[in-house]
Amino acid sequence: MLTREEDIDVHALRRQGWTISAIARHLGRDRKTIRAYLNGRQAGVRAPAGPDGFGPFIDYCRARLAEDPHLWAMTLFDEVTALGYDRAYSTFTRQLRAWDLRPACEPCAPAKGGRRR
Repeated sequence: MLTREEDIDVHALRRQGWTISAIARHLGRDRKTIRAYLNGRQAGVRAPAGPDGFGPFIDYCRARLAEDPHLWAMTLFDEVTALGYDRAYSTFTRQLRAWDLRPACEPCAPAKGGRRR
């Protein structure tokens, strides 16, 4: 991350015709950092990943897990993949947990030491 003074210097040097490599050497910074600041973004800050691919399948997953709380995640993954879900299995299971879609099964909770609501 550049200081405010360095950010001003980067833009001033670029207006004077300096190359990105020359500016980076002058300031002791990486070229990618200099380029990011010149493009108006702050270096080190990631852009949003994009639209959530899980959103259209939330209601389907909620309904299927309400029907059968013991439904295997792999079986559910196969079903939503057939419906057009295009992400990985690990992403799918992470989304199931993040959205807290699997209902608690009271008879199983004490036996497994699982969660209770």
